[in-house]
Amino acid sequence: MISDLLNKTKTTISFEVSPPKTEDEFQAMFGKLDTFATLHPDFISCTYGAGGSKAGKTVEIASYIQHKLQIDAIAHMTCVGFKQADLQKNCELLEKEGIRYVMALRGDRPQYMSDEQFNGREFFYASDMIRYLKADTSLQIAGACYPEKHYEAESFESDLLHLKEKVEAGASFLITQLFFDNELFYRFKERAAACGITVPICAGIMPITSAKQIGTSVTLSGSSVPKSMADLIANYGENPDEMRKAGIDFAIRQILDLKEHGVDGIHIYTMNRPKTTAQIVAQITQ
Repeated sequence: MISDLLNKTKTTISFEVSPPKTEDEFQAMFGKLDTFATLHPDFISCTYGAGGSKAGKTVEIASYIQHKLQIDAIAHMTCVGFKQADLQKNCELLEKEGIRYVMALRGDRPQYMSDEQFNGREFFYASDMIRYLKADTSLQIAGACYPEKHYEAESFESDLLHLKEKVEAGASFLITQLFFDNELFYRFKERAAACGITVPICAGIMPITSAKQIGTSVTLSGSSVPKSMADLIANYGENPDEMRKAGIDFAIRQILDLKEHGVDGIHIYTMNRPKTTAQIVAQITQ
């Protein structure tokens, strides 16, 4: 059980991968997964297409991780585009493939979805889907959390209350959105504990290896950029090789500090890049 691993004294190391967009890239993905496996992660999660557009690919990748690589796989599931009957079918497929873990997410509204479809969805929040999954499936459930609060939340306090709902609904561990300032994570952990959230929390870390990446990541995540990261972009953003080295070093230092503070787990957003991930893992597992 992943939750059992996270409750031990050892900091777990895990990865996130995503289904590629093209068929050629998808076929090449299995070679990348083989390389990721040589780094001995405790588990690997696979993201989900908006509104279920890559549902089949997610299951296929997760099944390969679980059975071929013999590594626990987590399949992401978003509720924004799902009716209950569709969700049930997807859960049955996951269970048939022997995938025991899901990451339950609300997900972003697909561009093609009309107002009527969006407002008529059966699962409004991730907690709604978690509650359904806990009652009607044997799947183990992970939830997402936000060290700086969800960008749509009215306040940090209200976001923590929503997070507590996820845990009470059945999420047995949590994985954070990416962040670049560890002090924000430590503050979040303290306030979550004070709120009664005691399940293990994995820190989500994304190595920033290009200046363009930081803009995209911040836009999608709502994460703030500390001065240390801004200075890194300013100093190396125009030099791709130096930027890559500096970004990897930033992630390594961030992870080592988290480990020194006894974090439950490190979840690396790999962007499907085995080489970058290998360089980081080599320095954080010595």
